[in-house]
Amino acid sequence: MEILNYAFMQRALLAAVLVGITAPAVGIYLVQRRQALMGDGIGHVAMTGVGLGFLLTWSPVWMATLVSVLGAVLMELIRWYGKTRGDIALAMLFYGGMAGGVMFINLAPTGSNANLTSYLFGSLSTVSESDVTAICLLAAFVVMVTLGLRRQLFAVSQDEEFARVTGLPVRALNLLTAVTAAVTVTVAMRVVGLLLVSALMVVPVAAAQQLTRSFAATFAVAVAIGVTVTISGTVTSYYQDVPPGATIVLLTIGAFVLLTVLAVPLARRRARAATAAQPTADPAECKIPATRGATDEVGV
Repeated sequence: MEILNYAFMQRALLAAVLVGITAPAVGIYLVQRRQALMGDGIGHVAMTGVGLGFLLTWSPVWMATLVSVLGAVLMELIRWYGKTRGDIALAMLFYGGMAGGVMFINLAPTGSNANLTSYLFGSLSTVSESDVTAICLLAAFVVMVTLGLRRQLFAVSQDEEFARVTGLPVRALNLLTAVTAAVTVTVAMRVVGLLLVSALMVVPVAAAQQLTRSFAATFAVAVAIGVTVTISGTVTSYYQDVPPGATIVLLTIGAFVLLTVLAVPLARRRARAATAAQPTADPAECKIPATRGATDEVGV
């Protein structure tokens, strides 16, 4: 294939595959916890890390990872202790992250709005070898956590109180989930962009849920959808010269719509099968009559 003759496209496709695996792998736990927009908030905070990376002439990916991890931990602390003022604190954290990113990147000697745009919406041509190395290492961490601790993370995501009673370290697992989500955001920002990464973490999971009924099946289908749309979006972006992040997200939404349409007859078929499997009521002549003693007692 012509597309594989270019080194930058080889790097972009590798990054796309890793993003397609990691984003739904973390997103399934966020959806279970009803924190679907957590990735969006972390993306705002990661902008400050990108700006600091340019200002301090350090890798924007690693700096964004550090800042987004700190931001994710702070978000969890606010969720625990914020009470009534928690939403205001989170809003200030998100907006401050955006403002800090814009300010730092404009103060940097080599920074510009064009650099920031490539991180906000993704850019194929700017994925460097050092970016690929960082993405591979971070993706390996995400996969180890989401697969190695899947039972514990699932238990906490379903019912924190029950998980706590069973002896699981709920707070530590919540923090680990937040940190893993933060790492995933920085993995995906070079391909999808910080402002669109949340969609890739949530929509494939929602699409998979239209067809599956178990956690394991949902996990596998969501990852398959993620890999398919990221590769397809990357290839489409190359041939049609369209933004990769927007293309990937639109394909993801299209997959959700398609699976939702396909799920309607499947749900009806399951309902008919469930109805047919239920035992029918006994005919009137087969019913056991009430005992005489019970009848007499009622009459009294």
